[in-house]
Amino acid sequence: MQFRPDDVAAMGVALEYARKSLLTDGEDVPVGAVLLDPAGEAVCASTNRREELTDPTAHAEVVVLREAALTRGDTHLSGCTLVVTLEPCPMCAGAAALARVDRVVFGAWNPDYGAAGSTWDLLRDRRLTHRPEVVGGVLAEECGAVVREFFARRR
Repeated sequence: MQFRPDDVAAMGVALEYARKSLLTDGEDVPVGAVLLDPAGEAVCASTNRREELTDPTAHAEVVVLREAALTRGDTHLSGCTLVVTLEPCPMCAGAAALARVDRVVFGAWNPDYGAAGSTWDLLRDRRLTHRPEVVGGVLAEECGAVVREFFARRR
């Protein structure tokens, strides 16, 4: 799939959140996510907050999907685009499909836990009743550099 110019701009926002997270020296892997409404406007954005909240489900994607559902008053986020700096894991890919987002756009590929085309391809599984469009590799090098820096510091 081809990415759009607004995908790059939205990834820039998600990348800002990931970089801010990296600067905090926290324990959370610096992944940023933003949810765009059908008009392309940011509804909400976040970073991973697992360690901060002591919540194993508080990945950046799940945090923004929860916040957007509360903001919109609807668990179906049809017309929305989820933009995230790292390929979603199976939990986050499943959450995106269940939230019925139209598109999932990500930056760096996740060879360990990716579920949007690398390790698994959950979002394109024909058994799902909703399969969002998937666009990977948007600002991949920049997004991957943030995660690599985080793990380099931990070694």
